[in-house]
Amino acid sequence: MTAPYDLVVRSRAVFTEGGWREAAVAVRGGVVMLIAEYEEEIPAHAEVVLPEGQVLIPGVVDSHVHVNEPGRTEWEGFTTGTRAAAAGGVTTIVDMPLNSIPPTTTVEGLDVKRAAAEPQASIDVGFWGGAIPSSLGSLQPLWERGVFGFKAFLSPSGVDEFPHLTTEQLNAALDEVGAFGGLLIVHAEDPDVLDRSTASEGSTRYVDFVASRPDLAEEDAIAHVIAGVRRSGARAHVLHLSSARALDQIRAAKAEGLPITVETCPHYLSFTAGEIPDGATQFKCCPPIRDDGNRDLLWEALLDGTIDLIASDHSPSTAELKFSCGGDFLEAWGGISGLQVSLPAVWTAARDRGIPLERVIGWMCEGPAALTGLTGSKGSIEPGAAADLVAFAPEESFTVHASELEHRNKVSAFDGRELHGVVHTTWLAGAPVYSLAAAGDAVFAAPSGRLLERTSDRHGL
Repeated sequence: MTAPYDLVVRSRAVFTEGGWREAAVAVRGGVVMLIAEYEEEIPAHAEVVLPEGQVLIPGVVDSHVHVNEPGRTEWEGFTTGTRAAAAGGVTTIVDMPLNSIPPTTTVEGLDVKRAAAEPQASIDVGFWGGAIPSSLGSLQPLWERGVFGFKAFLSPSGVDEFPHLTTEQLNAALDEVGAFGGLLIVHAEDPDVLDRSTASEGSTRYVDFVASRPDLAEEDAIAHVIAGVRRSGARAHVLHLSSARALDQIRAAKAEGLPITVETCPHYLSFTAGEIPDGATQFKCCPPIRDDGNRDLLWEALLDGTIDLIASDHSPSTAELKFSCGGDFLEAWGGISGLQVSLPAVWTAARDRGIPLERVIGWMCEGPAALTGLTGSKGSIEPGAAADLVAFAPEESFTVHASELEHRNKVSAFDGRELHGVVHTTWLAGAPVYSLAAAGDAVFAAPSGRLLERTSDRHGL
């Protein structure tokens, strides 16, 4: 007789193999072992039947998160950041190498980061390495220790310990990562364009902030990335695409067969420049949120595959760094806290456009898993994959109250916004790590997240 499974979850709508079906998902040892008919009798130690209105989807994989611990833990940390992720249906994050001190630009820096994360993580955590001028020529040891790739800035990052690369250094980084089959992920804004566009004095007017970081900064920087990929053959990924004016050259590069991928973010898909009040520095991010026509073109690019995935770019700071400047966009810290609400924010915007939930799953679960080489383990519900599951109610709505979010600092551009899509339960490796109690209270399990290392040099996008 077959030994009982650890868990069976039954749902009238399970997203598996690219579509929806009534099914029973059986888990053993943290892995999906069987997807059976809904009514099939399956021996299990625990069984959950999702009520009408809830669907079972894979856990979100967020490949762009700034946790900031250690060094700037007052901005965010692994306890608060991963609890926020779990509450938002995110079961895997890949942590960015900057804003923490030390940055993850050396093996020693990675060890410090892993030691901080291990006892606190409520979900699984992987790590990006950093490509800065002083780390060029010594990236391979980090790759061999399991980072998922290397982040580079082409313009100042905002923190002194993570300087940007010149175009010459960008090409050197591409040559280096290409030699060992690595991946370079790039913040693509051109510093020369920014220098010409930024006023000597700040402003509380959002229109002035957008003018200080024009589309051309992204266009020119992305052109440098494309040229470098063409020359080197190395793989590159463009982070947080804001400007739709860069889409034509990206399409041409992909048509040419160049190994380049692109992401955008929930805030670029949810907000427009015209609705951001002057002085509302909670909306400041770099590159900036642009106009509604630009937003429409980003959605079109997602639908036609030019943009490959959506990641939160959760980039928190203290409220003081956001607001003590009196609404001056030049002085305020640039970054949007959106990790906990990224899934419902994207789903709400997609739903308003008549885009089905399965496309959102592709962009937020399957796409980031492919980028990081985790396809087959993360981002899908299939036999052999990790049992990272989310009970999600797509038609339930809620109003975001920043004060109630799990983020360490209660600052969010989404504050006051009504969103569709409520996460009721998040399972990590078959164990519930977050659940929404009947009274509406959040219930968290003790931290059980694992530290991930890259196990494959293959990337599927």
